[in-house]
Amino acid sequence: MSPSFAATLVLGAYLLGSVSFGVVIVKLMQGLDLRTVGSGNAGATNALRAAGRKAGVAVLVLDVIKGITAVAVPRALDASPAVVSGAAVAVVVGHVFPVFFGFRGGKGVATAAGALGTLAPPAMALGMVVFLVVVAWKRYVSLGSIVTAASFPLLVWITLRFRWPESGGPWLLLASGAIAILIVTKHSRNLQRLIKGTEPRLGGGGRR
Repeated sequence: MSPSFAATLVLGAYLLGSVSFGVVIVKLMQGLDLRTVGSGNAGATNALRAAGRKAGVAVLVLDVIKGITAVAVPRALDASPAVVSGAAVAVVVGHVFPVFFGFRGGKGVATAAGALGTLAPPAMALGMVVFLVVVAWKRYVSLGSIVTAASFPLLVWITLRFRWPESGGPWLLLASGAIAILIVTKHSRNLQRLIKGTEPRLGGGGRR
């Protein structure tokens, strides 16, 4: 694969990530700019609050599919692990900083789940366990997202020790680390509220 084609795949992943389904769907259903209501986050949780359950579910599913597609396409084209991992990072960066929507996007959790779940399914399976345990224990969805993202590079390393998957080890670790940093950074306000004890718990309403 030529370097130019590899770069095109990574750029394509970023552009795909830049399609902010939350903004589009809420605009079509309610005539609102999702980034100006609720938490201002262009993700599924805010879409749920702004336009209802159908909108929230649609945004969640489409954001996950976005991440899956960004990894599945270069992999189907037999791209190198570096390119596939680069596309995973690029689609999350696009979701968080979408070029089509003034670089104001979501926090990247659903898109990262789709990308990393396709890139490293065993690690994502472990990550889902971590997420569910944290949320069930503390009832903070944001804390579950932060802990899962932060622990994902370790989970990738563990699965690589068992040769799941069998290739792309260093690139998987780099991609998971970069995405983890991005997601945790985007949750900085949630972290501040968690420290202060003002973060709303699951089922308690409020911002996320």
